[in-house]
Amino acid sequence: MTARFYYPGPMILDQIITLPINTGHHATRVLRLKQGDKVILFNGEGGEFSGSIHHIDKSGSTVILSQFHAIERESPLSISLVQAVCSNEKMDWIIQKSVELGVNCIQPITATRSIVRLSEERANKRQLHWQQVIIAACEQCGRNRIPKLHPLLTLSDWFSQQFENKRNNIENKSPYKLFLSLTANKRLSEFSLPSIDTPLLLLIGPEGGFTTEEEKAAYATGFVSICLGQRTLRTESAALAAIAAIQALWGDY
Repeated sequence: MTARFYYPGPMILDQIITLPINTGHHATRVLRLKQGDKVILFNGEGGEFSGSIHHIDKSGSTVILSQFHAIERESPLSISLVQAVCSNEKMDWIIQKSVELGVNCIQPITATRSIVRLSEERANKRQLHWQQVIIAACEQCGRNRIPKLHPLLTLSDWFSQQFENKRNNIENKSPYKLFLSLTANKRLSEFSLPSIDTPLLLLIGPEGGFTTEEEKAAYATGFVSICLGQRTLRTESAALAAIAAIQALWGDY
């Protein structure tokens, strides 16, 4: 496969691009790319450029762009994942795989039973790290648009934000809201998406699940509860299983 890299800036044909230091290091030191090797660059605005390694030296690596391809690999569904944070490795896994599965927005939250608690400083560092996980996942899976990552919020603050958005008519189209619950008795297959362009919100709780009060707040915000079979899934399994099922039922699988 031709190596793909994210470039955070505008690009035009025949332009010589200087790769960011970390990207250049990965291309030449990890992937062992040489001068003349083919690469693909994308900047998150849609489409991708094919090109080749133009020059490599101690000061950095450059790529010359040769052709633009108006290629999109986005799901027809607009899926936003609202995920309770968990341990570093598990959260990285959820973010990476949810991007591969097609979500276009990720909202990390903390709930009452969340084990992981982040200070403002640690949350900011994790935000930067998660952004890099998203970019790397896009490079790997072929997506040319970068999913949006929102700052960490408490679940109660996020619910308040949803009420405020609805009151101020900020939402262009009312989203279809689903959350996983151990007390739910309806399966995903019993529901139907109103239309392919209906935004979809998927809310996933922490390791210990949502409290009764949090589930009541979810219902009050317009969510409906679903179950994924009779087995209890870990939070990192639940999110990915639900997204895959949603894509299989209504999306591009």
